[in-house]
Parts: sequence; structure tokens; C-alpha cells
Amino acid sequence: MYKIFFRLVFKRLDPEQAHHLAFRWIRLAARVPVLRTFLAAALAPRYKELRTEALGLRMHGPFGLAAGFDKNAVGIDGMAMLGFDHVEIGTVTGEPQPGNPKQRLFRLVADRALINRMGFNNDGSLRVAARLASRTPVFKPVVGVNIGKTKVVPEEEAVADYVKSAERLAPYADYLVVNVSSPNTPGLRNLQATEALRPLLSAVREAADRTVPARRVPLLVKIAPDLADEDVDAVADLAVELGLDGIIATNTTIAREGLGLRSGPALVKETGGLSGAPLKERSLEVLRRLYARVGDRITLVGVGGIENAEDAWQCILAGATLVQGYSAFIYEGPFWGRAIHKGLAARLATSPYATLADAVGADVRKTA
Repeated sequence: MYKIFFRLVFKRLDPEQAHHLAFRWIRLAARVPVLRTFLAAALAPRYKELRTEALGLRMHGPFGLAAGFDKNAVGIDGMAMLGFDHVEIGTVTGEPQPGNPKQRLFRLVADRALINRMGFNNDGSLRVAARLASRTPVFKPVVGVNIGKTKVVPEEEAVADYVKSAERLAPYADYLVVNVSSPNTPGLRNLQATEALRPLLSAVREAADRTVPARRVPLLVKIAPDLADEDVDAVADLAVELGLDGIIATNTTIAREGLGLRSGPALVKETGGLSGAPLKERSLEVLRRLYARVGDRITLVGVGGIENAEDAWQCILAGATLVQGYSAFIYEGPFWGRAIHKGLAARLATSPYATLADAVGADVRKTA
């Protein structure tokens, strides 16, 4: 039914307009007590065998919403109602910013992909922190907070900008993510180089510890799929060295060649980050490489090209304790989370692994 609705309604709308419309409906549904209870029962069934412990946190399952959908922490309950076990908000920057000029979001329907050059459009860390502080949760998913650099802040002042966001947001975050991998903020990806990343991550870690002394806020870094293999290794080694809690692999790609894209050339040539199905293979490659390097010492989060339960299962076998999605939600609709959970439970039941944790990295260990 959703696919018919998508074809007749959403596909005819500007992608960003369709996003705001759908998100508004989700938020409205989550505000109606009887309706949200019914929807959560239908769309977010719990499977005891999928219960997951990661980053020192307990979750109903491993499947979460990637950053980018709920940039301003306005729909956490709605996304939990749809079956996401954790919700990563953001990317949030130190200061509010409108993002890049529209049109800045494009559907590649033939490729089940998106291209975006949103440019971290968000309300800024002060307003988002206030929103999180005043939140009275109906559902209680794990909430991650993804932070990035304000566009007008020069690269040499990036650390202070990230620290400002960390100080404001860490008290309300179940975990923090340092995003240095979006292609849509000039110079941001330069911060992935270890000589720039080391002081940045150290400063954010210190800021979180100073602001929230009563508990350790897990800290992760999100990396690009376009990193060379040796740079992936360098980030992995740095994460272990600094005692980082996790790595999210991967963000969107600027690559177009070699992905077998079938959409028209005008769409494919749009600048910005490509997400969705074409990213699947490279994201798995990066995950496998990271797991081979770090093993169980830090938590890996797999994101990129996850469309169904089989994709999520392959991420877990490649080393991901947690998996995230976003782009396929646009094409699959509100029953997506339910299908992922049901399919993961079925795969675990027919696998040689007693628990989901046993399956993490199993394919990599076989070839080691």
C-alpha cells in the first residue's frame, strides 16, 4: 500500500517537501495516546532475542535511525513509535544555520538512493539542547546526538565549535557522535586526517566529561566511505588509542563512477552526498576492515545501503553491533522497522549463533 502511495503522492512532491509532510504526520500521530499505542504495537513489535547491549546501553534491538532525518530533536517519540531502537538526531552545529540553497535533496528512484547537499540545516546546539531538556518522553529509545561544524566557522576554530556543542548537548545525549564526514560543509572532511582528528576528539571527550561528571557519555566518530583503506586503518588505530567508544561507518559518498547508477545523468551529476543502495558494498568493506583492525575493543555502527533484514544481517556479520538506516525508509515506508526486526529474528533463529552478539563480526573472524 505504501509503495502505491509513494508513487501517487510523494514521488510527485519535491523530496524535501515530502519529507516535511511525512515527518509532520509522524509527529502528529505520536501525540495521540490511543493512536500511538496502536501504531507502536503494530510497527514496533519486540523480539527478546534481539535485545542489544552496546556503548554501555541497553536497547530493544540493534536497528536505529541514522542522523539527518530528525535534525532538531522534534520527532524522537514518533520515530521510536515506528520501530527504531535508537534515534540519532542532528547533525547539530554550534550555531543555527539555514543550510544550502534549495533544491538540495534529490531522489534517485531507479537506484533506491538519495543525493543531498543539505548543508547541516538545523536550529543550533542551544535550541536543540533546550528542546531535549524539556522533552517528556512517551517512548524511550536510546538518543544519540550527532554534532558537526558550523559552516562559517573557519577550520582552525573547528575544535572550539565542536566543544561548544558538546558542552550544551552532552547532558541530554545517550551517546555523542562527532561528524567529520559530510561532504556538504567546505573543509569538513579535512578533519578526518588523524593530525586534525586527534585534538578534536580529545577536546570533545574532555568537554563531555567536564559537563557530565556523573556518567561517561559514549563518544563515536562518523567517517566517510571515500577514505582510502590506509586512512580507515589510521582512524581505527586512533579510536583505540584515544579510548573512543565507537565508529559509525559510513556517511554518504561523493563517488558516482563504478556504482552502476541507473538514474538519469542530470540527477547523477548533482553535487552532494549519495546515500542508499549503491553505498552498500563499500560500507560493508569499511566495516570489515574496521572490525579486522579493532575487533571487539570498540563498538562499530553499520550504516549505508541497508534496505532490508538481509542487509542488516550482513552488517552484523561484518562487525556491526548496531545498524542504522535512513534512505530506504523513504522507499519502504512505516512498516520498514517491523520488517527489519522480524527478518533479523528469523535469520538469528536459523543461524549457528546463540545470540546476536555472537554473530557480530563472525564473517571477518572466519577469514582471519
